[in-house]
Amino acid sequence: MSEILLDSELIKKYLNGDGSALEILIAKYLKLIYSFVYNNVGSQTDAEDITQEVFVKVWKNLKKFDQKKNFKPWVFQIAKNTSIDFLRKKKSIPFSKFENEKGQNPLVDNIAAKPLNLIEKLSDEKTVMAVMGTLTQNEQKIITMRHTDGMSFKEIAEEFNESINTVKSRYRRVLGNMRKNIKQN
Repeated sequence: MSEILLDSELIKKYLNGDGSALEILIAKYLKLIYSFVYNNVGSQTDAEDITQEVFVKVWKNLKKFDQKKNFKPWVFQIAKNTSIDFLRKKKSIPFSKFENEKGQNPLVDNIAAKPLNLIEKLSDEKTVMAVMGTLTQNEQKIITMRHTDGMSFKEIAEEFNESINTVKSRYRRVLGNMRKNIKQN
């Protein structure tokens, strides 16, 4: 109960012209809001920006705040809405968010496999082999491990002693280059 009184007292003091009361209120909730936002967006710099935006909204709307209500749920609602707005604008979700415990990513696996299947359907084996011959040894190995050996990106990353994202990036780039080379042949 003292938390509610303290928050309401700080709000009253701020609305009566005491600017330091708002600073105390912000300091009280800064870490909580930052942690909440960070858990929602997963990026330190984005969480810092969003947290700042949350407290700007608090500052702008504090005069409209119903002082009969608790401040904490109100500020968290602002943080939630601001995080959702940010994620909607961003619209990109890292592929790694779709990975399971084994490092397998059905979304990336299906998306990444389709271009090669398309290439295989559109080209004869001789053309595919000619294009494979233009790849570096490591690029050939990634394609072979993925499609001939059926290895997951996690297994390939372990084999190359590289991060899974590096392997996925290289794989997609190799497929793009293969597609270009097949069109030229």
